[in-house]
Amino acid sequence: MKLNFPADLASIQERISQIDPVKYGKTRNYTDGAVTGLSPYISRGVISTHQVLKKVLERGYTLREIESFVKELCWRDYFQRVAQVKDLHLEIRFPQMTVHNHGIPSQIVTASTGIEGIDNAVKLLYSSGYMHNHCRMYTASLVCNIAQSHWLHPAQWMYYHLLDGDWASNACSWQWVAGANSSKKYFANQENINKFTHTSQKNTYLDKEYEAIEKIEIPAGLLNTEIYPFTTALPESTVNQWEENQPAFIYNYYNLDPDWHQGESGNRILLIEPEFFHKYPVGKQCMDFMLALSKNISGIQIFTGSFNEFTDKFNPSEVYYKEHPLNSGYKGIQEERDWISREVTGYYPSFFAYWKKIEKNIIRLFPEK
Repeated sequence: MKLNFPADLASIQERISQIDPVKYGKTRNYTDGAVTGLSPYISRGVISTHQVLKKVLERGYTLREIESFVKELCWRDYFQRVAQVKDLHLEIRFPQMTVHNHGIPSQIVTASTGIEGIDNAVKLLYSSGYMHNHCRMYTASLVCNIAQSHWLHPAQWMYYHLLDGDWASNACSWQWVAGANSSKKYFANQENINKFTHTSQKNTYLDKEYEAIEKIEIPAGLLNTEIYPFTTALPESTVNQWEENQPAFIYNYYNLDPDWHQGESGNRILLIEPEFFHKYPVGKQCMDFMLALSKNISGIQIFTGSFNEFTDKFNPSEVYYKEHPLNSGYKGIQEERDWISREVTGYYPSFFAYWKKIEKNIIRLFPEK
């Protein structure tokens, strides 16, 4: 796949048109598989899971032949539903067992674990803001279950660098690997990593059968841990035109939808709240990507400050915003996001339970022609 992530709408739509959902289902676990490259745009709210599924089905595919692809889109909605009812800074189901530290191994930060598939993935994360989903699992498994680090700080480290950083998907996945959101921990051995990352290492500390992997002592190189220095540089406010007696449409890190209320009069504000980015810090690459995507929204202006500071200063006649579990203290007219199915709500303890419920709705919402 392409590792560049252009911010213009034409390129994003072209990427949607190039999806091969059948090949995706067969190869997505490999680092060179036919993944879509759409996750950064879905996470930033430029496009929705519903839009992507609709576009793909319009090309004549049946739900049965692209079930794997559909499930991956539904995973994203599922994580968001979990985040609506759970504080994802806390363990969802179980306490993580066998925690040795609350930092992150320095060898992960410096991409020097000696496991090539993981080290290469971390280097790619730093350079491009992308990490293949399988490599995210490998990294989390090494950190939580081999180095025995608590999942939270390393999950924040990964989120900080990911262009597709979605706190719900990220936190739920790290907890799943660590056994805090699943009945058992996820382990990967060297054979598995070699297969899907196209490496050929032997005689590493992961080159063992799974039963032995689950019992190994923390490798000496992973004992040195650190607290990663998160810093988020925020842009200055650019609001220099304000239309009195007009509504305010609030955009943020999770809503950069260029079609939202398109053509309507109003003040379009990209709200950048310092407190939000203190709790959910992101790196410069992610901030720059958000700002580039925001340029697709005609007339948008930046306000750096809290929601209350914004409303106190401008006193908008009405405020519109899209629902998101990380919106804190927003007041006004909350609008629903573009879910694959709006009817399947609430918390399900597993994706399988959620899928059984939503599959029937998908068949009804997208009937085969």
